[in-house]
Amino acid sequence: MHKQRLVIAGSGSTYTMGMMMSLIEEKENFPLKEVVFYDIDEQRQERNAKATEILFKERYPELESFSYTTNKEIAFKDADFVFVQIRTGGLPMREKDEQISLKHGVVGQETCGPGGMAYGLRSIKDMIELVNDIRTYAPHAWILNYTNPAAIVAVALKQEFPDDHRLLNICDMPIAIMISYAKMLNIDVWEIVPEYFGLNHFGWFTKIYDKSGNDHTERLKSRIIDEGFTPEDTEIANDVSWQKTFEQARQMLMDFPEYLPNTYLQYYLYPDQMVEKEDPERTRARQVIEGRQNRVHSLCDGIIEKGTAKDADLHVDIHGVFMVKAAASLAYNLNERFIVITENNGIISNLPEDAMVEVPALLTANGPKPFAIGEIPTFYKGLIEGQYAYEKLVTEAYFENSYQKLVQALTLNRTVISPDKAKAILEDMMEANASYWPELN
Repeated sequence: MHKQRLVIAGSGSTYTMGMMMSLIEEKENFPLKEVVFYDIDEQRQERNAKATEILFKERYPELESFSYTTNKEIAFKDADFVFVQIRTGGLPMREKDEQISLKHGVVGQETCGPGGMAYGLRSIKDMIELVNDIRTYAPHAWILNYTNPAAIVAVALKQEFPDDHRLLNICDMPIAIMISYAKMLNIDVWEIVPEYFGLNHFGWFTKIYDKSGNDHTERLKSRIIDEGFTPEDTEIANDVSWQKTFEQARQMLMDFPEYLPNTYLQYYLYPDQMVEKEDPERTRARQVIEGRQNRVHSLCDGIIEKGTAKDADLHVDIHGVFMVKAAASLAYNLNERFIVITENNGIISNLPEDAMVEVPALLTANGPKPFAIGEIPTFYKGLIEGQYAYEKLVTEAYFENSYQKLVQALTLNRTVISPDKAKAILEDMMEANASYWPELN
């Protein structure tokens, strides 16, 4: 089995240590000869890298090489895979996005509504530059992109790189939800065979089967409604915000019982309730800064200080395992089923051909082979078309430097609706993002 040269782009991320544990967990299925960290933030990267170096010596001694760099050529040359998880502007800009949105009485969230728009406009430029850099030094590498907001980024990358068939945008939210389904059904999450359709962070499970063909959908719905719904992934299980999010998913199922919803739909279906729950001085970004970021930094510092990861509170998370298993399926033509983002091209027959939809697909050495969905009901079609129009307008606004298209995008978005609010939010967002956004006209 060919051993891979893997690059982690954005290795200063707070998710990196979980990813490294996932590489160790899956090393028989996705064997590596070399891991390289790449980040433009040398300090954030170094903390993760020094801790990872110790971790690999103890738990992945067969790895031939581990290194970290801020040099693009050193990082990407001859890479087989690049996992991308960058955050332009970092958590401080995420916090500003959320605070500005809440100031105007609309949802303050990383990927939804005005926050998603702001983050998307920041991300597009850096993602295009990064893909070009990777292709300069590794023309045939698989690029697996986790960077948010994945929906907007996917649309922009498809426009910029229409013929790059080894660039795949993926998101772990469906599998994170499926972990909770698996716990309720008392089966392994990798035994679940889901049917699903939508856009990223904007979709529904239509059926939940197991690999023996048993249909658990109605049983699962009944249990969620009767017993409640809680997060089970180790990264979010004890997070109060995520616990409330899963509670809201139960309410969504009660209000719209046809399909099982992605949790992010709460922001679009109940935007006023979401605003009422938020505190501008204690946004989700602030919770992450004081929670996961501090925890991961302390964890890494402890490993470095002790010179061992033996007693460190490290665990495998679904964020990493999903990425690694998807990469293995691509690398070794395993034809395993994953929910991924891909161009529609008739998959959902009554949606635009160019929409970047999120659907189940077999991952092969020649890329994703998505399953046909066919027509979807009017309610879901209407919601998706409005959301996709928003995503497409944000992308067009970036390439055309169009203020008007951003006003249109926010007016279409279910978290805003009002043109007056859209304009007021944009003025504040433009000022906050002056060094990141294109100059609008």
